[in-house]
Order: sequence, then C-alpha cells, then structure tokens
Amino acid sequence: MNLLLLGTLLALGGFTVHTFTFTPTSRPRHIRRSISLKSNDLGWKPTRQSFLRTSGYNYNANNALQPISRARPLLSSLQSVPSAHSSALGNWDNSRIRNFSIIAHIDHGKSTLADRLLESTKTVAQRDMQSQLLDNMDIERERGITIKLQAARVEYKAHDGLDYTINFIDTPGHVDFTYEVSRSLAACEGALLVVDASQGIEAQTLANVYLALENDLEILPVLNKIDLPAADPARVKEEIENTIGLDCEDAVEASAKTGVGIQEILESIVKNVPPPPQATGGSLRALIFDSLYDPYKGVIVFFRVIDGAIKRGDKVRFINSKVEHEIIECGVLTPNQVPVEMLRAGEVGYMYGSIKDVLDARVGDTITLASEWKAGVNAGEGGVEGLEGYKESTPMMYAGLFPTDADDYETLRDSLGKLRLNDASLSYEPENSGALGFGFRIGFLGLLHMEIIQERLEREYNLDLIVTAPSVVYEVETNKGETVKVDSPAKMPGAMERARTMEPYVRMEVICPSEYNGKIMELGQERRGNLIDIKYLTPTRSTIVYELPLAEVITDFFDQLKSRSKGYASMEYKLIEYRESDLVRLDVLINGDLAPPLSTVCHRDQAQRTGRGLVRALKEHIPRQLFKVSLQAAIGAKVIASTQISPMRKDVTAKCYGGDISRKKKLLKKQAAGKKRMKMMGNVNVPQEAFTAVLKIDKAEGSGD
Repeated sequence: MNLLLLGTLLALGGFTVHTFTFTPTSRPRHIRRSISLKSNDLGWKPTRQSFLRTSGYNYNANNALQPISRARPLLSSLQSVPSAHSSALGNWDNSRIRNFSIIAHIDHGKSTLADRLLESTKTVAQRDMQSQLLDNMDIERERGITIKLQAARVEYKAHDGLDYTINFIDTPGHVDFTYEVSRSLAACEGALLVVDASQGIEAQTLANVYLALENDLEILPVLNKIDLPAADPARVKEEIENTIGLDCEDAVEASAKTGVGIQEILESIVKNVPPPPQATGGSLRALIFDSLYDPYKGVIVFFRVIDGAIKRGDKVRFINSKVEHEIIECGVLTPNQVPVEMLRAGEVGYMYGSIKDVLDARVGDTITLASEWKAGVNAGEGGVEGLEGYKESTPMMYAGLFPTDADDYETLRDSLGKLRLNDASLSYEPENSGALGFGFRIGFLGLLHMEIIQERLEREYNLDLIVTAPSVVYEVETNKGETVKVDSPAKMPGAMERARTMEPYVRMEVICPSEYNGKIMELGQERRGNLIDIKYLTPTRSTIVYELPLAEVITDFFDQLKSRSKGYASMEYKLIEYRESDLVRLDVLINGDLAPPLSTVCHRDQAQRTGRGLVRALKEHIPRQLFKVSLQAAIGAKVIASTQISPMRKDVTAKCYGGDISRKKKLLKKQAAGKKRMKMMGNVNVPQEAFTAVLKIDKAEGSGD
C-alpha cells in the first residue's frame, strides 16, 4: 500500500506548497502521518529525505528505510535567515557585516534609494515592491516625507565573490526630526550622504554631516537624481569639497528613480564602510535604538548587538529600567520581521517578550543577559556595565494638549506613553487649565513635529484634541532672586514680580541662491535677528548666518522663508544661549473674560502689532453668535487692541404687515432684552483654529487696523 506523506510549507512571504508522494520499501506505523512544517527561510525547499530525517528515518544504500540514531534539527535551520555567516558563536566573524545610515536633506531621494537597495538585492519580491516601501505610516505617504527611522537588512554578493550582510537605516530629512538621525548614526559605522545633483548642498545636508562627524563615521557622498535635466554633478562635487571638505573623486553618480549607479553604491559600501568591531567575548550588551508598541505582542524592541549573542528563550535584563523579561521571539528586519534563532555581535534585529509596560524598554537602554548580570553582582563587580546610550533631546517649544471630552483623559495619557515609545524626542507632563480642563504640556522639536504628533494621536488612537498655541521656554528672574522656567504664557509672573526676563536664541544658517540674499536679510531684521556672517559657497549660492530669538522661528518663519525665496532656501538652526529681552504677556479677553489658553508672550515693541493681528485672526475663526462678542488684547489692565463680532439678527418684525409702529418697536425691544440676557449667560465656542491663530499673524503687517 502506498504511503502518502504530505509536507506543507505554509505561505509565509509568498512560499509555494510542496507535496510529495512516494512508496517506501518498509513503512513503520509511527510515520503514517502527514508532516506540516512552518518555514520562513527564503532559500529552503523541502525534500522527501528531509521529511524522513525529521521522523527519525532515512534511506540506506539499498533504498530501504532504516532508523537513524538522531533526528536532524530541521526546525532550527528553518528559523535562520540565509546569511553570509554560519559559524558558531565561538569563532564568530563579523568582518562581512556593514552597518550604515542614509542621510540627506528633505526630498533628496533617501527613501527612493532605500527602495532600490531592497529591490536590487532581491530582498523584497518585485510583486511586493511599492514606492517608499519603508515609509509604513499613512501620514508619511500623504505628506511625502519620512517621519520615523526604518531599519532593513539585505544580503549582497559582492564582485569579490563574497556574501555580505548589510544593515541600513533610512532616516528623516526634516530639521524637526534630527533626533531620529542622531540615534541612527550612533548605531552605525558609516553614513551614505545623498545630495541632489540639481539642488546641491542644503542646510540639513550640513547639519547631518556634522552629526556623522561627531560619531566618527565613514561618510560616502552619493550624487542622486543625475537623470534630471538641471543636474550638474561637477558643480555639486565642487560644492561638497569646498563646503564640507569631503573628497568627491570617488563619489557615486546615481539615479534612485531609474536604478542607475545602485550596484556602484553597494560596492562602495562594501569597500569603504568599516565592519563592526570584533566581539570581545564579554557579556551580552545590546543598544536599543528604537521601539514600538504592538497591541498583541506588547513592546517590540529594535537593537544592535554590541557584544555577545542573544537568542530566543534567553532571559534578558534592561539595565536602566532594571526589569527582566524572557525573549519570546528575536529576528531581523528584511524589512519585515523575520524570526531567527540567534543574533550575534554586529547584527541588528528585534525582539519581544510580553513587555506590557512602555517604560520598561526605553530608547538608549542596554540589554544584557539576566544570568550574566547576576553573576557580575555576585562576584562584586556590580553587574554588566551599560552602554553610553543617547543624549536626551531638548524640546524647542511647548504646547498644551487637551481632549475635547474630559472622559478621554486616561486614554490620552496611555496613548502618549505608547507614542513616546516610538518617538523618543516626545516629552510631556500633566497640566490643568480652568478653561480646557485636564490635559498635558508637551515638548516638541518644531511646528511640524507638533502637527505630526497631534495627527497621529487623532488617527491611531481615535482622539479629538485641542492644541494650544506653542510657546518656547523663558527664564524669569523674580524680585526675590529666584530663576523660574516658564513654558506657558499662563505661568508668566506678573510685571511687578519680574526683575528681568530672558528668552532662548538660536544660531540659524540659511542656504539660498545669492539673488534672494536681500529678501532673506529683510526677513531676519523683521524677526529681531542679528546678522553674523554671509558666505558664498559658489558664485550663485550663499549661506547667511543669523542669531535670532527662537520664539520668532517657531511661528511662520519657515513659510515666509520659502515664500520670499520662491522655495529655493533651506534653513537649519540650533539653540545657543538665553539673552535678556523686554518681554510682555499679551492676554486675550472674550466678552471681558480672560482666556488663558489664547495668551501669548511677545516683545514689547511688537505687542500692539501682534495684538491687532491676534484679535483680527480670532474674529475670522470664532463663529458669529446671536449676541455681540467683544475681542480684546491687553497687557495687564491696558487694552491695546479691540474688535467685535457682530451678532446674527433675526427679523422679528417680519410677521407685522402694517399697523402701528409701536408694535414693531415692542418686538425689537423684547429682542434686545433677550440678547442682553443671552450675552450674560451665553458661552462662546472657540474652535481649534483659533488656538493657533497666533501662528498665522503676519509679523510684517502695518500697525493700522
């Protein structure tokens, strides 16, 4: 009788189903069953011998079944991704691993280049490819920008005939997400500097290069978009050499869109990016560079192994948070999560272990084995020494975040905790407002960062939120000699209590075509800036250096910069120091009642202009009521700007078809009394747009109303 032995390989990642039928010369009863195995090994194909060996039998020289002494551990081989390294931990060699980050200014083609690297190495099947594959959030695809760093691993057979494992991180290019870039660079040995061959060096290009140099990385310049008609690689190479000092003799000219130069980039990575340092043979130490929260798996941790090895089933300890968890699964990113049996020194991967508390696995923490930690403590060595980790990010601005429904406060708190796991630059603390109720005071790195956080909270956690106008952190020295940090206008001490007020200043570098220098200098002067330097990178491009208050930058400075330079200018800034300024708190009164969430801090010389613009913007956003609404801007008790929202009028005399005029007067008098009573008791609903109206004030407008 024939024995039908079915081996079904489940379709993980597009695998085919293999079915085998054969007639053995003998058939032990305990193998009369179908064998179903799961595999995610991209290169493995089952054979009938492999199935028999799993059952403890094999063919002998006479083609007859015979028992074998020990079954082959097939399952462990299925859980290993094909790699250039198959040696045991004892003689592990990571000389053919390359770790690097892709850095560039926004819209210079980083994500497209990452797509081509995945496609050319056949890491992702052609049918699964899509544009900006690593940008996996809807908001990233809608806006066309990268918000989160994304890691991926590819296998590449170089021209020297050897197989290499390449781990790379696609990073954001906007100035508001610089912290993502700095964390990525700290986990690599090299950086791929992508420069648009038509636009040349931009502000964020320089900022990212400085970050890479601080981490002592090997920088490989790549000129992208050479297929554009306006591309001028020779000019851009000269710009890079003169401005940054990088040797561009071997710079690769490529087009990520058409695939030109991708093989040359891979060869340059293999040749020039140094391998990770060899393992010292010490205890496991792995650096957490990112994490996220999954509702089913808990906290998923992304890390790079610095020393030792980590495998499924290990009990690990997070050194800074002092908690221990058992690893349920560890693996690599290709870019999907693919489980493996073990990760060794130099490799990049992920793990999860039913970690439910979002504070247990923080970015920058060190992972080690719980057994090695305890052994070190028992030996009097104090456990395993943690890695240096990351420097805490410094928020550039703060804004209040409040749920429209007070019952959503707990949901908002839990959502912020989960979101902070995925965005380490986010900082928050509880806040209570008399007008808006309970909420949080949140620190952001910029306006775009604030918009992204608000939108992610509303989309991913189904929250309806109100965001107050952003404010920077001021330092106020009181008459008692105390220094108070003020991150909200409502917390600003009164004028009689302040001895002096200091505000943060930033050093800003603007790179633009030289023909727009005059307009950009005019913008800098309007925003209380001090011109420091002007340098000409080339005869047609220059960099302008300003020192100006951060409060002037976080409003609409970037929009004005793009408008005055027709989109060609780019900027980058960093905090330098606090300087004394004559600042006042500008309050807003609605029908005589103070509205603290609408207050703002500004310079005394610009107070009247800002007040007029603020009440005008509020008039446009607050809907008309059945009664007159008065809007006022005041410094203390002095009103400096005022306007009114006229009431909606109902024609109460429409039903009168003639008759004595006294009838109409009686109806109008009754309506006036009702409106007066409504004004005393009625509430004005302030929409979300009104809270950010201060951002839309034209700082250059005249003082006339």
